[in-house]
Amino acid sequence: MNLAASTRVALTALRTNTLRTSLAMLGIIIGVGAFIASGAIGAGAQTRIAEQIRSLGSNLLIILSGSLHSGGIRLGSGTQLSITEDDAAAVAREVSSVLVTAPSIRGAGQVVYGNQNWSTTVQGVTPDYEIAREWPVVAGKFINQEDIDGATKVALVGQTVADNLFGSTDPIGQMIRIRKIPFAVTGILERKGQSSWGTDQDDIVFIPLSTAKKKVMGNISQGNARAVSAISVKVRDGGDLQEAERETRALLRQRHRLQPDQDDDFSLRNLTDLLGAQEKAAQVMTNLLYAIAAVSLMVGGIGIMNIMLVSVTERTREIGLRMAVGARGKDILSQFLIEAVSLSLIGGAVGVAVGMGSSRLVSYLADWSTVIQAGAVPLAFAFASAVGVFFGFYPAWKASRLDPINALRYE
Repeated sequence: MNLAASTRVALTALRTNTLRTSLAMLGIIIGVGAFIASGAIGAGAQTRIAEQIRSLGSNLLIILSGSLHSGGIRLGSGTQLSITEDDAAAVAREVSSVLVTAPSIRGAGQVVYGNQNWSTTVQGVTPDYEIAREWPVVAGKFINQEDIDGATKVALVGQTVADNLFGSTDPIGQMIRIRKIPFAVTGILERKGQSSWGTDQDDIVFIPLSTAKKKVMGNISQGNARAVSAISVKVRDGGDLQEAERETRALLRQRHRLQPDQDDDFSLRNLTDLLGAQEKAAQVMTNLLYAIAAVSLMVGGIGIMNIMLVSVTERTREIGLRMAVGARGKDILSQFLIEAVSLSLIGGAVGVAVGMGSSRLVSYLADWSTVIQAGAVPLAFAFASAVGVFFGFYPAWKASRLDPINALRYE
């Protein structure tokens, strides 16, 4: 019996027992569907983290001010402005792998335009902030050195602020009030989206750092006119981020005259490493989901084996008759093996559809991006075929080893 004939006989046998065939495929359907959905969810998580890394800016270090101690209580990072614009200049000058540094200071403020108002974050920045954070404007111009030198009252608005204050009106050239102080909008920032900790990065207004200190933030500098709350450090492409971090920490400790036994009076964060750790965690979760899908496939394979063993028992006389009219053991083996593989492949096809549908459903209900990778579908079919061959071989082998005479006598 050739392969085509064996396939026809196998498919006919599967159609004869539709309910049994459907139940045998159920485990494969669930397993393959879980495999596809797991991969899509995991790939979506990694894509989302990669977008967050790009939104923060690549090769980025953040220096934050230290914490204030009051009555034995530490009030948290940023409560004591222990870093300055001079620190930023020193890091840019003395750490060779650093491209630019961008000191900044921030606070909350009510922004008003006409009869519209919006509570947002107001941040004083320098021109280098655009390079450090890779955050250009989509319209207008970024803050320049003349704005810093003259403490001009110009502002850049994030997309969220622009949407809530101006609606369909073009913000460029419009006058807004920040803490009752008039500012001219000179640019709209590129959309950044959510940060890795869930805050809306576009809900922000940039003003010149000098303007923020002299006219908006008031006494936030705590008596030091050069103090800032954060410094963004952009490391050159190809530079060693960890080495830059070590050199920056050593330089700041030296500048702040800290003894070896004293803690840092600042906080230095490598956001790329932080998001890299999140990416690894996402990969671990993806692998866990794949493991669960593999267990489902194994259960489905065991179901196929059980169904095939029952089928061999029920069709013992049929097998004996085929052998009596000239079928060889390998013909019987191929027939039952084709049945097992057919069960797996059909179940795999349905499982792929279920997995894709589940991925889209998760994306719609949970607002979670899912990405079905190109290699996931053929890999799922390969697994399904392997399960069919592995778990279908023993029943097929058992059928091929039956004695024709005993098989014909079987009741």
